[in-house]
Amino acid sequence: MKISTKGRYGLTIMMELGQRLGEGPTSLKTIAQRHNLSEHYLEQLVAPLRNAELVKSVRGAYGGYILSKNPEEITAGDIIRVLEGPISPVEFEEEEDPAKRNLWLSIRDAISEVLDSTTLEDLIVYEEEGDRGSYMFYI
Repeated sequence: MKISTKGRYGLTIMMELGQRLGEGPTSLKTIAQRHNLSEHYLEQLVAPLRNAELVKSVRGAYGGYILSKNPEEITAGDIIRVLEGPISPVEFEEEEDPAKRNLWLSIRDAISEVLDSTTLEDLIVYEEEGDRGSYMFYI
């Protein structure tokens, strides 16, 4: 499974909103400028996040987006599934070989476990601390 820019930039949006929790709404323009991304592309990504009730939009001159939940209540899996769809390394529904099917299922489950056990708060803390050895992912 390859995570596209949709998933990667979606995590960027959500981490920015989580880091600014309590500071009021954050505009996509601010996020785009800070990370040198296309504001137009971020607008396309935030719509499904809003529809999934992971973010709320605030209108007005000082409007923007805020998280709908606390960062510790949102997982990387929540975000990736909204933007990328179901997690699957290959299309294995029609796989006839039981050994291969079990392999694909095991890989899918391992990826899901990592994504579902990693909260937005974990990612924010990891980025802020910058300690590469403090958070290990095992698949």
